[in-house]
Amino acid sequence: MRFPTSLLLGLALMLTPAYAQDQSIEDVISSQIDAFGAEDADKAFSYASPNIQNLFGTPEAFGMMVQNGYPMVQNPAELEYVDQITNGSYTLQRLRIQDQSGTDHWFAYEMIVIDGKWRINGVYRIEPIGLSA
Repeated sequence: MRFPTSLLLGLALMLTPAYAQDQSIEDVISSQIDAFGAEDADKAFSYASPNIQNLFGTPEAFGMMVQNGYPMVQNPAELEYVDQITNGSYTLQRLRIQDQSGTDHWFAYEMIVIDGKWRINGVYRIEPIGLSA
């Protein structure tokens, strides 16, 4: 039995995971950090997943959480994107953020695809990468 080429192509496309096309993971994270630096809570909130948006409810509440819990994100001296780990439906982007006083902070950003776009679904503090006792 022969399958038409278009049917095989259609099946292959349906079975291929959906990847975001507009911006890379790094672009989304950098754009959110830039929005925080510009004190644009609405724009920063737009990069969060629906789960995060529902959790905080408003851009203002989200912005206050970042200001109080993650001040190094508002005006970092340096960002270093270290690596990505894909695990099923999400990708962890690990990065180092250096604050203005020169202190390094390590994070994992959980990234998911929503309607073809990468969105931030959580941020977790992690141990420094590549450093051992």
